[in-house]
Amino acid sequence: MLVLAQSNSLYMGDMLFYLISFIILALLVWHFAWKPVTQMMEKRANKIADDIDNASKDRKEAAKLAAQRQEELQGSKQEATQIVEDARKNGESLRNEIVDKAHQSAQSIQEQAQRDAEQARQDALKSAKDDVANLSLEIAAKLINKQLNADDQQQLIDSYIEGLSKK
Repeated sequence: MLVLAQSNSLYMGDMLFYLISFIILALLVWHFAWKPVTQMMEKRANKIADDIDNASKDRKEAAKLAAQRQEELQGSKQEATQIVEDARKNGESLRNEIVDKAHQSAQSIQEQAQRDAEQARQDALKSAKDDVANLSLEIAAKLINKQLNADDQQQLIDSYIEGLSKK
C-alpha cells in the first residue's frame, strides 16, 4: 500500500505539474497566439465590413451618377430638339423673307418694265408726232412753193376746215 500511496502522490505531483504547465501553456497560447489571431480576425472582419460599406456607397454613388447622366442625356436630347426646332423656325422665316423679297423684286421689275414700256410708247408717239409735223411742214412748204390754183386752194381750205371740225 505504501507503494500505492507513493505512486498516488507521484500521480498527484505529476498531475499538479501537468495542471500548472497546462495553465501556463494556455496563458502563453492565449497571450501569444489566441489574442493576435483574434485581433487579426477582428481587423479582417472590420475590413470586410468596411469593404461592404464602401461597395454599398460606391453602388449608391454609381446609381446616383447613372441617374444624373440619364437626366443630362435627357436634357441634352431636349436641348438638341430645341436647337433643331429653332433652326427649322429660323430657316422657315429666312425662306419666307427670301420669297417675299423675290416677290417684291419681281413686282418692282414688272412695274419698271411697264413704266419703261409706257415711256417707250410715249417716246414713239412723240417721235411720230414730230415726224408727222416735220412731214406736214415739208408738204406745206412744197405746196406753198408751188403755185396753187383755185381748185387746189379750195381743196386745201376744205380739208383744213374738216380737220378743225374733227378736233
